[in-house]
Amino acid sequence: MQIENLSDSTLPPYLACLEEWSDDIREAGGRKAAWLEKMKNRGLKVKVAVEDGETVGMIQAVPIEQSQAEGKNLYFIHCIWVHGHKGKGVGDRRGRGIGKAMLSALEEDVRTIGAKGMAAWGLALPFWMRASWFRKQGYRKADRDGMAVLVWKPFAEDAEAPRWIRRKKTPGRIDGKVAVDAFVNGWCNVQNTAIERARRAAATFGDRAEFRLVDTSERPAFLEWGLSDALFIDGKPVRIGPPPSYEKIRRAMEKRINKLPRH
Repeated sequence: MQIENLSDSTLPPYLACLEEWSDDIREAGGRKAAWLEKMKNRGLKVKVAVEDGETVGMIQAVPIEQSQAEGKNLYFIHCIWVHGHKGKGVGDRRGRGIGKAMLSALEEDVRTIGAKGMAAWGLALPFWMRASWFRKQGYRKADRDGMAVLVWKPFAEDAEAPRWIRRKKTPGRIDGKVAVDAFVNGWCNVQNTAIERARRAAATFGDRAEFRLVDTSERPAFLEWGLSDALFIDGKPVRIGPPPSYEKIRRAMEKRINKLPRH
């Protein structure tokens, strides 16, 4: 198994989050590819794990100034993922030290460019991106917002702990229409899939629904709202991870539309 930088040969599985077999991922559209092109010039770091010619793991990080947290001279891990689906794609490759190897390689990479530490987000529950896994790798808690735990590992004594940037406002409603507000950064295909399904669903209602998209990969837009990836229907948040089905999203819109005044 080798840990490599992203290349032309590993780009397709990376853009598909190692799930080229997944119908859900195909629905995500080209948002991750567009995000990659944008972030190439903003300090993005990507490592992939290759075993027997197959891409079996990936990790990506950006300078913290491009993330959902605030900090100084740190890198922020958006995602670390070792393929874990049995009987699909390359099969379950977890439990073999691939994640640790990718994390170590990335840490060494950002150390060499002068970063004073690494931050990451993790869930308090034992699901994907577990905060407990990062703690086993020497990370410690810096902040928490709901179930999202911000962890970090300083590389220098004068490194400063990061903090979450929290929601600053919530989108409002629209008279005579159902407001569908989508905030999307582009780095995560799970979120991209949910937003794409919402866009398609809103279009089926014509002028009774208005789909409003905010590209939070642009820093001023993110800082205005304090929202990175989120979906609201008439100001009510919709959980988008894992992505709800198209039918579920459309039903939620239809329920609101049926309450609109009839002319």
